[in-house]
Amino acid sequence: MSNSAVANRYAIALFDIGTEKSNLPQLEEELNAVIEVFNQDKELNAFFDNPRVSKDEKKNFIREVFKSFSQETVNLLLVLTDKSRMNSLKQIVKSFVDMKNEARGIAEADVYSVRALTEEEQQQIQNVFAKKLDKNTLRINNIIDESILGGLKVRVGNQIFDGTVARKLQRIEQSVVSANK
Repeated sequence: MSNSAVANRYAIALFDIGTEKSNLPQLEEELNAVIEVFNQDKELNAFFDNPRVSKDEKKNFIREVFKSFSQETVNLLLVLTDKSRMNSLKQIVKSFVDMKNEARGIAEADVYSVRALTEEEQQQIQNVFAKKLDKNTLRINNIIDESILGGLKVRVGNQIFDGTVARKLQRIEQSVVSANK
């Protein structure tokens, strides 16, 4: 079974439990914190990847380090440790957040621009694209890309809305070339 299929199964189970207990936002916050811990501490990754460290030692570590987290988050980490699937954690969290956002009408958008966007500009983009995509809310992640001459490129999931100057020039060039044929 592929890693993404496995991740989706865990994410669905966690989403169902979170929905039942009405603690989806808390789970998302905790899972993002766990990912942040693993991203910042390479020794932690080595600890979990080390076959010489017993599963019991790893599970005790999880119980100690994440004792202030919800039982659902701790249980997920314990099960992943038992099944030797800690390497699936990032994909599980991504799938879980995607499900939560879909259920709440929220979309994540990467907005590429030549400079940092102001709050007002981000709000305008959010309003336009939330309507266009039939979403309640659009969370914007502004990515500065100095290769963009001007304009914006917005990526939401698999959809890309390219309003950059370079793309507009490319369209003009294509229309001129096709008109001369």
